[in-house]
Amino acid sequence: MLDACPSSSSRPSSRSIRGRTAIVGAGRSAVGRVPGRSTMALACDAAKAALTDAGIERGAIDGVLTSVAFAAPFHRFSVAFSEYFGIVPTFSNTLQVSGATAATMFNIAAAAIAGGLAENVLVLGADSLLTGLSPDLALRSMTESRDQQYEMPFGIPVANTFAMTAHRHMLEFGTTSEQFAKVAVIHREHALRTPGAQTTGPITVDDVLSSGWVTTPYHKLDCSLISDGAAAFIVSSADRVGEFKSKPIYILGAGECYTHEHIFLMPSLTTTGAVQSSAKAYAMAGCTPRDIDVAGVYDCFTGTVIMMLEDLGFCPKGEGGRFVDDRQITYGGSIPCNTHGGLLSFAHPGMPGSLLHFLEVMEQLRGTCGDRQVPGAELGLVHSLGAGFATQATTILGTEATL
Repeated sequence: MLDACPSSSSRPSSRSIRGRTAIVGAGRSAVGRVPGRSTMALACDAAKAALTDAGIERGAIDGVLTSVAFAAPFHRFSVAFSEYFGIVPTFSNTLQVSGATAATMFNIAAAAIAGGLAENVLVLGADSLLTGLSPDLALRSMTESRDQQYEMPFGIPVANTFAMTAHRHMLEFGTTSEQFAKVAVIHREHALRTPGAQTTGPITVDDVLSSGWVTTPYHKLDCSLISDGAAAFIVSSADRVGEFKSKPIYILGAGECYTHEHIFLMPSLTTTGAVQSSAKAYAMAGCTPRDIDVAGVYDCFTGTVIMMLEDLGFCPKGEGGRFVDDRQITYGGSIPCNTHGGLLSFAHPGMPGSLLHFLEVMEQLRGTCGDRQVPGAELGLVHSLGAGFATQATTILGTEATL
């Protein structure tokens, strides 16, 4: 693969954000089908829950970072939310790097606090893809973000770009449809343990394979949900964690990589920029993939999980399918992933979807997951991606400021 995202290992450690900030509050709205709640109302629900968790008033927030919302298309969603919520931040931005936006918001929040631009940053994502838009409009809102000159005229919406990579992975490494389906089955098992999950019925590999084609090689149950929902977090300086009421979770490592915009210019269809983004995050945190106790891995499609397990270093390239077959991504395996059920079975409200991965990993590190708790979880990784693997961002979280 082309070295599109060079290593930052030569940068001086004084520029690192490692352990300098912590997530001190977190919350979410109801997810799934949430009729009667607008995108902005869901955003407020999540923000209020995060403030309650942190034990602070809304006036303490001086920074706001949000993702865009398809069902509430404010060009400046962070500014519109602040007006609606009654706060006046001095640092604000609305970010859009597709599904990778979630992790980038934490990376930028940590950098902003370390750089003195804000003290308490609200990281927020909300959307109403299920009840705020028709299914066709929800799909179109994501698809029309694709290039209008080189891709859309030839019938390549976003789902097809991910399908291309899955086909190539099958060709190169012998990955099977049954292995893709196994990802969906394990995620559904996790969702069955999670209160508030959108889907609550168990499924089998045969159920996935008989659920009808969406775009080969993906069946309906290989694809993520369409949901309403919001999640919010308060990020503050590690020096101030004693001012908040809940257990802090520290941001230890961060990395991003952007390899292409158009799928026909993707350097490799089976190896992605997650290799570079995770390498940066591991180096900053001072850990390796073997040190990670629990992970949130973007799961817009089942094959995406298999490719990310490889590129994040949890198994060798080409071994992701067998890794899943061996149930290494669930309890008792080497790296429990998406223990809430992920985008495939818990909820996927668009760009905020990966924020729900952050919430789950954070709760795992706090030890508050009850029946779905990973014993002794102290170090977690969340990886967000989007746009046919074009955008990649990795964040490593821990229970302590230093390893």
